[in-house]
Amino acid sequence: MATAPDPLSPALERALGNFPGILRRVCWRYRFSGSDVDELLQEVRIRLWRAHGALPAAGEHIASISASYLHRTALSAAIDLLRRRRARGGDRTMPIEEQEESLPEAPGPDQDLDRSELAAQVERAIESLQPSRRPVVRMHLMGHSREEIARLLGWSEAKTRNLLYRGLADVRERLQAEGVRWTSQT
Repeated sequence: MATAPDPLSPALERALGNFPGILRRVCWRYRFSGSDVDELLQEVRIRLWRAHGALPAAGEHIASISASYLHRTALSAAIDLLRRRRARGGDRTMPIEEQEESLPEAPGPDQDLDRSELAAQVERAIESLQPSRRPVVRMHLMGHSREEIARLLGWSEAKTRNLLYRGLADVRERLQAEGVRWTSQT
């Protein structure tokens, strides 16, 4: 006997797919390994389903969640995951050969200094932008999609896209003039 397709699953995947950087940052912040990432994603899916699954047009509600809502949900799920492990007295040891593969490298003081200097340079570059471009670039760097930025600022998608691309180009040009170099991440 065939079961009816679940209308919420595609909406959940769309919502998570809209903001992949947010989930990666939460996983990086707490230094989650591969299985931890899977567990966190599942927990976020469950929380979104519980919060929105009973609403009329639940798929639309879930698919249109904001970046900030997803970020808060992921942070809360990550903290709860760590608390459950601590309460269970989870295994905190790991064979050396596994440790090299699964644990991200912790930044040292020199990397922290480089990051704070870069953050200051980026902030100065954003401050040098035309006032109409500043909020769009800041919101983009915080993980908001163009559609969400347009909705929050009450602008058309075309205006938002134009200001974002021009603002990012100006920031990139200013940073290059200051000697900042970067590599493209795909």
